[in-house]
Amino acid sequence: MECGSSRKVTIQLVDEEAGPGARGPQPFRGQVYEAIRAACLDSGVLFRDPCFPAGPDALGYDILGPDSEKAKGVEWKRPHEFCAEPQFICEDMSRTDVCQGSLGNCWLLAAAAALTLHPRLLCRVVPPGQGFQDGYAGVFHFQLWQFGRWVDVVVDDRLPVREGKLMFVRSEQRNEFWAPLLEKAYAKLHGSYEVMRGGHMNEAFVDFTGGVGEVLYLRQDTPGLFSALRHALVKESLVGATALSDRGEYRTEDGLVRGHAYSVTGTHKMSLGFTKVRLLRLRNPWGRVEWTGAWSDSCPRWDALPAEWREALLVKKEDGEFWMELQDFLRHFNTVQICSLSPEVLGPNPAGGGWHIHTFQGRWVRGFNSGGSQPSAETFWTNPQFRLTLLEPDEEEDDEDEEGPWGGWGAGRAGGPARGGRIPKCTVLLSLIQRNRRKLRAKGLTYLTVGFHVFQIPEELLGLWDSPRSRALLPKLLRADRSVFCARRDVSRRCRLRPGHYLVVPSASQEGDEADFTLRIFSERSHTAVEIDDVISADLEALMVPYKPLELELVQLFLELAGEEEELNAYQLQTLLSIALEPARTNTRPNTRTPREIGVRTCEQLLRCFGQGPSLALHHFQQLWSHLLVWQATFDKFDEDSSGTMNSYELRLALNAAGFHLNNQLTQALTSRYRDSRLRVDFERFVSCAAQLTCIFRHCSQHLDGGEGVVCLTRRQWMEVATFS
Repeated sequence: MECGSSRKVTIQLVDEEAGPGARGPQPFRGQVYEAIRAACLDSGVLFRDPCFPAGPDALGYDILGPDSEKAKGVEWKRPHEFCAEPQFICEDMSRTDVCQGSLGNCWLLAAAAALTLHPRLLCRVVPPGQGFQDGYAGVFHFQLWQFGRWVDVVVDDRLPVREGKLMFVRSEQRNEFWAPLLEKAYAKLHGSYEVMRGGHMNEAFVDFTGGVGEVLYLRQDTPGLFSALRHALVKESLVGATALSDRGEYRTEDGLVRGHAYSVTGTHKMSLGFTKVRLLRLRNPWGRVEWTGAWSDSCPRWDALPAEWREALLVKKEDGEFWMELQDFLRHFNTVQICSLSPEVLGPNPAGGGWHIHTFQGRWVRGFNSGGSQPSAETFWTNPQFRLTLLEPDEEEDDEDEEGPWGGWGAGRAGGPARGGRIPKCTVLLSLIQRNRRKLRAKGLTYLTVGFHVFQIPEELLGLWDSPRSRALLPKLLRADRSVFCARRDVSRRCRLRPGHYLVVPSASQEGDEADFTLRIFSERSHTAVEIDDVISADLEALMVPYKPLELELVQLFLELAGEEEELNAYQLQTLLSIALEPARTNTRPNTRTPREIGVRTCEQLLRCFGQGPSLALHHFQQLWSHLLVWQATFDKFDEDSSGTMNSYELRLALNAAGFHLNNQLTQALTSRYRDSRLRVDFERFVSCAAQLTCIFRHCSQHLDGGEGVVCLTRRQWMEVATFS
């Protein structure tokens, strides 16, 4: 049969079909909580969470570990056991409900305090209808966003108490418990209370909203900051600020706490005579310790304002909230965190307009696609890649915004117009998140240093950008933008890019670092985004190698080893191949060749793929031998250094050359299955891999007319066919 390379068998993965055995819809949020609550009410027993037992392990692993000084004397009590009339919420939730305890998680609490300014957002995280009165069963639930989906976290209400007082977060109203229980839900999600020590406010902002967090590093002359903050608050974004410190948290003479996270809760602009005054309202999550400088609660400048202004703005109370002037803010604070909310949270008609979103899940794997952060390195282009197309520019903005944070934050000016030009631009928020790293702290792991590059794809190369085989073109691309590379869970950047086609390459800083990641793309106007990947397919000529007569010496060797049975077992096949296969080149001794060894286990696999049962007849060996010659030539071609091995990138190219086109997920699975401890693939492993793929595609092609076309498989059926064990 003559087979052109354009004739293929393609495997298309589809969702499970509806039916008795199909996976049903996901439970609605709160379904598990309602089931547990009903069961507890029926039995008359208060809920005790088996997945997060109240005890030493829930506290922590080091300074809050079972044998630590801070864990001594801790009791786990339900609110009614140490509080006369506990309430889940006293009247309304407010930003003063969240007061920090002895745990260094101000980043989380400052975000929770900011959330109280938006009742609709807060009700999503803290579902209403819970309490300690009618229907109380000792169970509560909260909804948190985790890497692309909302998770309903169910907890019991046993809280860590020492000397009759809550160890960690508490409300200003001592009988209110929504905040301590939310803190417990967050601790459960990540494994313990201690893993919440230290963090960045944007991490909590994202988990509470599913939005994209940005960090703005401040300068004394940061232009456009006030309007940016005002715009963000009007757009219902969550805003925080941090006064960085190189020696932990400490209080300054003017009442601020360095190394501490604050919520930004409001702005106000006014004129006093000929002077414009721009004020920011901030809140300390401790619920106390306030700024004592200009425009603080006791500052005499308030006396110069009309009474109605004072009544609207000033609350003289030690509640942690205060006003300060913009210039003082710039002197004392180093960073601002802004969380832009997703469409599902903002609703159908958001203030200030919404966002268009794409979300991708990925993983960096050592020896496969963890190529480091340097574009000049050969391995960089093995990193995951995503093509972004921007067609609709934003509406024209005024000069202040173009000069300020919303336009200048990561605006890639290389090759752009002169400042003040009016070339249309597109606003894009790119967010890279390391998944599940915080919970690994107990194992000694921390966040990796990660980030991303953005390259522009010229129109003349766009038609070639259909698969990873185009990687040879990548070094020719010009970088349009890049994020910072830092050891945070969330690394984000607001880019201002011209309409066109771009390549986004997320990476860990160090080659070989492994982690799961989520990449999200937010744009003000519509965009398209796809992962650069192959479809799963094979050329028919790879499955049906043309007939080629065996040499007489090889036939005689086969018959001699097979004996009267005229069939080879695995051990006999191993002997034949060790004699018949052309020896491999070696880079250590250029003029010599070493025998190619094929192990018994691989020979058993070859019998299953090309024979019938545990043996191989001569006509089946003829098919196998034709494939082996092709695979041997392919291996030698891509083993350019004659080391006798290939790396994972060379493996993918070799499989492509052999006629197998695989998507990233399958290539990653194959790489992990067939590489050795040095992350290399030798000839025997390559033969095993190619034989397995041949069997899979042959099996699928049996269901096609003429052996070519598209086979649709559910993911469960695909796993049954493609079991690499």
